[in-house]
Amino acid sequence: AELSVEECCDKGVEWANKNRKCASLPLISESRECSMAQEQCCHSHLQKQSCSDGVEFANARDECDSHGADNSSCEAHDFKTCCYCCLLGKAAQVQGQSCEPNPKMGYQCGIVFRSCCGKGPEGIDLSISDDAPKKQQVEISKEELDQEDPYLHDGCRGGGPCSQQCRDTGSSYVCSCFVGYQLQPDGITCEDINECITGTHSCGLGQTCVNTLGSFRCQRDTSCGTGYELTDDSRCKDIDECETGTHNCPPDFICQNTPGSFRCRPKLQCMSGFIQDALGNCIDINECLSTNTPCPAGQICINTDGSFTCQRISPSCGRGYHLNEDGTRCVDVDECSSSSQPCGEGHVCINAPGNYRCECKAGYTFDVISRTCIDINECRRYPGRLCAHKCENTPGSYYCTCTMGFKLSADGRSCEDLNECESNPCSQECANVYGSYQCYCRRGFQLSDIDGISCEDIDECALPTGGHICSFRCINIPGSFQCTCPSSGYRLAPNARNCQDIDECVAESHNCSFNETCFNIQGGFRCLSLECPENYRKSGDTVRLEKTDTIRCIKSCRPNDVNCVLDPVHTISHTVISLPTFREFTRPEEIIFLRAITPTYPANQADIIFDITEGNLRDSFDIIKRYMDGMTVGVVRQVRPIVGPFHAILKLEMNYVMGGVVSHRNIVNVHIFVSEYWF
Repeated sequence: AELSVEECCDKGVEWANKNRKCASLPLISESRECSMAQEQCCHSHLQKQSCSDGVEFANARDECDSHGADNSSCEAHDFKTCCYCCLLGKAAQVQGQSCEPNPKMGYQCGIVFRSCCGKGPEGIDLSISDDAPKKQQVEISKEELDQEDPYLHDGCRGGGPCSQQCRDTGSSYVCSCFVGYQLQPDGITCEDINECITGTHSCGLGQTCVNTLGSFRCQRDTSCGTGYELTDDSRCKDIDECETGTHNCPPDFICQNTPGSFRCRPKLQCMSGFIQDALGNCIDINECLSTNTPCPAGQICINTDGSFTCQRISPSCGRGYHLNEDGTRCVDVDECSSSSQPCGEGHVCINAPGNYRCECKAGYTFDVISRTCIDINECRRYPGRLCAHKCENTPGSYYCTCTMGFKLSADGRSCEDLNECESNPCSQECANVYGSYQCYCRRGFQLSDIDGISCEDIDECALPTGGHICSFRCINIPGSFQCTCPSSGYRLAPNARNCQDIDECVAESHNCSFNETCFNIQGGFRCLSLECPENYRKSGDTVRLEKTDTIRCIKSCRPNDVNCVLDPVHTISHTVISLPTFREFTRPEEIIFLRAITPTYPANQADIIFDITEGNLRDSFDIIKRYMDGMTVGVVRQVRPIVGPFHAILKLEMNYVMGGVVSHRNIVNVHIFVSEYWF
């Protein structure tokens, strides 16, 4: 019959009194409600017992720390809580304080605090009984009563109207519940929260939530099975039947525990070669039936009582067969594996059961005359069909080779071009061609006629046209050349071949003084101090004529100087020219042009005469008259080569003759500098 909740609760209390723990509660009913009531009543009773023990310990020893219980268990926690709360109540009683506990201590601690505070040192209730002699009553005012007991008007005094926890707010009170409970609509009563219904439990898969007062527990969906029991944490634990005495082994057997069961092992042991059955009888072991044959090869196993014997067998084998290593059967002799080569060279030995036969190898053919296998010359039999280039016959086969400049392809027959340039055979540049390669050189080098691989530098300066490459001097460098100019007075032109004269006068890189005039010449400059003679003054402008500068002195007579006025010399000019050294002089070279405006006199009455009066060394110069564009021009020519460096002052006169008399004369002093180099 199904048990009632009260009966299940009584069973839990009974288990707690007997075992002092709630682990491994026996299953007394399949009802979940019964299991819940049994477990809750067991834990509640243990909590009450632990709290009572803590109060007794505090009253007996006035301390709680010497108690040696395991602090990790719930019972030890309840013991310490009630012990400490009782000590606090006794201390309040000794100090004359109020026995009303602080609501923050909790409901259970408050009950213990009030109980221990209301008793004397001997545990006697100190409250006034009806039989005690009454003392004279004294009227106490309300203010004095409030000062004596500050908790007199506390709404939560004595636990208040709340079923679990109470908090005074001054004008009223507020009730609250322990964890696992919820406050009812009346604001006073607390009801257990069913975590299994609200879904706030933490049970996993394979477990069922079982609600308890103020909490819950997780229970396995399936039973642990025979030989196992369920622990508090819903795990299956093996039952040791040998230890609990629930086995059924006879007296002559020893109980041996196994997972989920047990085994009865007989106390009597059998000798070697025998095995014991379930009834303890010794039965012979047939060693010959074991997977590992006890006898060596070539012998047969015969079983005996408690042991076995081995007997040798000797079968007879025919020609072409022999006994195997075990000596138990005849196997074929492989005549082809012997080192004697029964078929000879060029043959293939093929083994057969009890015999063998000989055949020719690939690449050989059978000769009916010599009765032997001879090599087939594939290159001769299939000319031009096996290899792309060359075919080489070998015993039983052939191989292909390629001519120079080619390499054998992956198929072993075709030939493909070999890129010789990958091995860098040339000293500079390499061009691969089909079957060969060609070396060539970079600009400024030429291929060697000796090996056709090396590159030699071309000496451009030594070529027939080398003298015309540079205007001054050619210097050969590897792969090219460089042109240079004289060390001073010249610079290399932008074309890197010609030399340009540096005009130091324009660049102001000369060192002429303030009183000197700078004249540029080829490869240098000259500082000349040209002063005008008496009765002459220097013209304010410097006339640029052809390739030189001209300084002109104009006649300036003093008043009443008749001789000065009658002197026919009207101007004295100074100019500087630079001439090259003509090493191959073939014809006169015109170098100076003296232009004169023909006077307005009739042509038959006036004439202009040009003359070289001084400085014409070795008659190197002459002067001729020429008419150009309505002007009379005196042209100074160089008629002989001059080797520099050379410096001369050539004095020229330009005379205006009229009626046989010189009426006007201009003197030009030409400073001629012949340079060693000319570009």
